[in-house]
Amino acid sequence: MLTIDPPKRFLFGPGPTQVEPRVYAAMSQPVVGYLDPYFFELADHVKKGLQTVFGTANEMTLALSGTGSAGMEAAVSNFVPAGSKFAVFVGGYFAERLCEMGHRHGANVVRLDKPWGEAATDEEARAFILKERPATVAYVHAETSTGVLQGGRAICEAAHEVGALVIADCVTSLGGVKIGVDETGIDIAYSCTQKGLSCPPGLSPFTASARAVERMQARKQPNTVWYLDLALLNDYYGPAHRYHHTAPISNFYALREGLALIAEEGVGTRWARHLANHTLLVDGLEGMGLTMHVAPGFRIPHLNTVCVPEGVEDLAVRKRLLTDYGIEIAGGFGPLAGKIFRIGLMGPLSTPDHTKFFLDAFGKALR
Repeated sequence: MLTIDPPKRFLFGPGPTQVEPRVYAAMSQPVVGYLDPYFFELADHVKKGLQTVFGTANEMTLALSGTGSAGMEAAVSNFVPAGSKFAVFVGGYFAERLCEMGHRHGANVVRLDKPWGEAATDEEARAFILKERPATVAYVHAETSTGVLQGGRAICEAAHEVGALVIADCVTSLGGVKIGVDETGIDIAYSCTQKGLSCPPGLSPFTASARAVERMQARKQPNTVWYLDLALLNDYYGPAHRYHHTAPISNFYALREGLALIAEEGVGTRWARHLANHTLLVDGLEGMGLTMHVAPGFRIPHLNTVCVPEGVEDLAVRKRLLTDYGIEIAGGFGPLAGKIFRIGLMGPLSTPDHTKFFLDAFGKALR
């Protein structure tokens, strides 16, 4: 019979990330029913915490049952009707996934492609949107596969000029860097719990503006994905509490505690901490003679992509880190397979001591 006794790991990869002991403790609390008043009180706390980290006053702010990919599918299935034009900024694996979902839902997908490691400029974004005049625009704010942070203000301004909604993939960015949904002009944003929020996987934070909700309600055909139909989910989490599905109660406990930890630290303080340790990490890596894959000014502070030195096998380095130090990092995939290391500095591991520990182990593994 299998005994659940996982090895101790330091999760320095792109996710899942290290989880705080308080979050694990919250998950061990007794489960209540999916229609219990306590659960809806808890869900309301989660909503308020998510509004803070997203930077929004959107009434439709909730945690969907599912991972970040469920949030992506909810965004596409609810706000990209079949036959409509869907413009996607593509520069990595997860932007490609947005395109795939758009195709599967019958959209006319148009793309602005950039090399994996570069962001679209404001001028490129504006020209692309004004030329295509789509109904919906999507971009990945923090591309997990490349380490690129894509600015969204110019995208949103141009999209709104042509009457389009804007979807932002914030799977990696939420909790680690400022998103500013309302300030930027994002209409729909989704994320996950196992990256910048430092919780176990299982929920997808989601928010939609009043403008987006109005557009969704005006659709002539219902969402073809019943499980992710936001109109039905809004009836469940809203005042009616009309049963929709069995929510993962323990995951809500975890998210509520993770958001409480962020509130106690202060969301701005948390962003500054991640940036400071990113700088410490980059200085250490460059001191070893290594090169970052993404140019300064476009890097995700808490997900760092480092070029694999010539003559080094990335898999061998990652195996040595795991075997000798219990450290998990990730390699690249797609066109970046074997070319980059992906190193996360998120949540409880984003400290000077942990950063120095990682740099020491990484240097030894490379040697």
